[in-house]
Amino acid sequence: MQQNRTQYPQKKTQMYQQIQQLPKKYKIIALVRMEKVRSSQLLPLRKKFKNDVEIISIKDKVAQKALASLNMPSVEKMIEKLVGQCVLMFTNMSPHKLNILLGKNKIMLVARGGDKASIDVVIKAGNTGITPGPILTDFKEAGIATKIDQGTIWITKDSTAAKKGDIISAKLATLLSKLDVKPVEAGIILNAALEENTVYNQEELVIDVEKYREAFARAHQEAMSLSIEIGYITKENVSAILARAAQHARALAIESGYLTDETKEQTLQKGHAQAVALASKLKNYTAQ
Repeated sequence: MQQNRTQYPQKKTQMYQQIQQLPKKYKIIALVRMEKVRSSQLLPLRKKFKNDVEIISIKDKVAQKALASLNMPSVEKMIEKLVGQCVLMFTNMSPHKLNILLGKNKIMLVARGGDKASIDVVIKAGNTGITPGPILTDFKEAGIATKIDQGTIWITKDSTAAKKGDIISAKLATLLSKLDVKPVEAGIILNAALEENTVYNQEELVIDVEKYREAFARAHQEAMSLSIEIGYITKENVSAILARAAQHARALAIESGYLTDETKEQTLQKGHAQAVALASKLKNYTAQ
């Protein structure tokens, strides 16, 4: 007969306790699925956000039980998303801000077969330190010119092994790894987040910062133009409104022939031009 387990591994017990305690300290629980994330991406994030975000690599069953024991609104919706290998992030910053910061903290990774090159993969000329052997065929297939000198393989000139967007083969990925070339840019995005009684899905957490910046800039410009047009004075537009009023006043003075120190030259030029035009008409009239 199978007996119920009464003791659990210390690591799982510690994880269970952490997941129970951290929501008392932080307002946001965020989820990252690890299908397309490598563990090497987490270490720099832990260092960078150590004062603002606590990051825990979890076992889904342990995390589901720990969250289920909490008296939190909508937590069951978050539990449904805990499938497979995941990471939980606990923080007090908004999930949208966290997602933006994660997107900015990208790192370059060694390629795996099937990865897409994030940059032009340029192999610099020089000594590779690699002993000659069958690997010379890999260099040749990658279009990298080599020579053997003093018992090692040398790259004779800078060579492009892959263009940005190219799919990297398993053989090329192995070669690039041996050359310590990291052609894959990787970031992390949140798959879900729980804030109070609201659960955000991945698409709801993505904010196009440039799009919003352009929208705000356009709205600001339109508001400035409207306020200047109607003469609504603020500290931001007062100089433009006064300049516009001065320009209109100058134009009106010139049109009406009102002489001031600022308008006399243009007024006299306008009067002279009108006199010349009138004289020309009179000359044509008398000639008839």
